[in-house]
Amino acid sequence: MDAAEAAGPSNNLAVLAGHNTLRLAAAGMNAEITPDGLARMCELAAQSFEAGAVGLSSGLEYVPGAYADLSELVALALVAKRWDLPYATHLRSESEGLADALDEAITVAKRAGIRLQVSHCKASGRAVHGASAMVLDKLAQARRAGVDVRADVYPYLAFGTVLVAVLPPIACEGGEQALLARLADPAERAMLRALAESQDTGTGVGFWRELHPSDVQILTHNDPAIEGRRLADLGGDPWEALCDLLRRDPHASGVFHTMHERDLAAFLADPLISIGSDGGPPVGPNHPRTFGAFPTYLGTYVDKEDMPEAIRKLSSAVAAQFGLAGRGWLGPGAIADLCVFDQHTIGHAGTYERPDVRPTGVEHVFLAGRQVIADGEFTGGRHGRMLRRGAR
Repeated sequence: MDAAEAAGPSNNLAVLAGHNTLRLAAAGMNAEITPDGLARMCELAAQSFEAGAVGLSSGLEYVPGAYADLSELVALALVAKRWDLPYATHLRSESEGLADALDEAITVAKRAGIRLQVSHCKASGRAVHGASAMVLDKLAQARRAGVDVRADVYPYLAFGTVLVAVLPPIACEGGEQALLARLADPAERAMLRALAESQDTGTGVGFWRELHPSDVQILTHNDPAIEGRRLADLGGDPWEALCDLLRRDPHASGVFHTMHERDLAAFLADPLISIGSDGGPPVGPNHPRTFGAFPTYLGTYVDKEDMPEAIRKLSSAVAAQFGLAGRGWLGPGAIADLCVFDQHTIGHAGTYERPDVRPTGVEHVFLAGRQVIADGEFTGGRHGRMLRRGAR
């Protein structure tokens, strides 16, 4: 964190202690965690919070986090509780196991007595289109029951992630070489497919069942001829084509077009849900959310009369949840982080094929009173800071 701040970031950064990172440090890619391993994870989490991390996060559809059980998550959440920090989670399932996965997250927060942030709400896959009503009802019920829960969403109908997440998590147990060995074995491929397609499971089986081959747009692959194509266009059996892609490049990524406009609209309208990009570093092939989530929200989904509520969703609703003191509001004593935009021209024309397009309508930006965007142009001032727990 010291090194990042010394480098002079161009925007403010706050970090969470990631469950996957903690688990990798304590147990590598092993599915089982020993009591000593869990104690080590809790020790590392405490060190992270002491150093300034603003919360605990998990990504339970990804390995090795997918191997964790409820007691492991509660143990780590209790560490975060000592610093009054929140738990932010990518649910264990955002498709057919969505209800159970949301119940799990709420149970973690309830047992540890901490704030809960459900990251990038979605109802992914045709089987759960319309499930936004269930998600919003569970969030509201949890708040009425005393759980301080909020959530966020990005204004797109596709998500982006690594292709290996389509496989059941067991495929990655033991690390990359073990994965490649499984993909080279026809019997192992068949076993993984049976697990992915089994109607007896709702969580912990990867993304395969929520996808149609035409939904999968390949974003990055070490074969440039593959990039930009759909899984359905590659010919042959889609499962075998996916396994072949991953065998050639286990780090490949994709964009997955699996959501419905009605669910997105419901999430965007709910007062408990703020806006988050879920974006990655703005380099190379990417999802347009990395470059335009907030301008797209303001320019496409917000009417003029709803602008004050929209701005709350972009500012104080987020800052309060993560304890960012002095930020997310305007008034005497607040830190002067300001964005001046034109509500008539704000927007983003980026596409999945060309995401890195400059947003329109962003006129001026100030960080702690120092101007970093002037008349739509970057001033060159790298005035971002690492926002650490408990510091202004």
